[in-house]
This record gives sequence, C-alpha cells and structure tokens, in this order.
Amino acid sequence: MDAGEIERRLDALRTEHRDLDAAIAALLALSTADQLQAARLKKRKLKLRDEIAMLEDELIPDIIA
Repeated sequence: MDAGEIERRLDALRTEHRDLDAAIAALLALSTADQLQAARLKKRKLKLRDEIAMLEDELIPDIIA
C-alpha cells in the first residue's frame, strides 16, 4: 500500500474506533446492558487500535543509526 492508501485506511479505522467507543458508552449506560455484547465491542476496539498502530508504524520510515 502507498502512503495515500494507508492514510485513507487509518481515517476509516479511527472513525470506526470512535463509533465503537460511543456505542460501548451508550450500551453501558443502559441499566440492562448486555455484558457479552459490551465485551465483544471492546475486543473489536482493541483490534482496531492494534491495526491503527501497525499502519502508523508503516508510515514512519525505518532509520538505521
């Protein structure tokens, strides 16, 4: 992937990450919150964070000292 494609993918992942954060907060605000669903959303959010970090690392060139 080139830098432009990585940036577009990062934007999409960051948007999904923010959306998941809002969904988790809304779900947990309910008195009858589904804990299993909340755990699944949190797990997905962590995977997104890992993928975002990996793509950000690809954008930073390796510097050999």
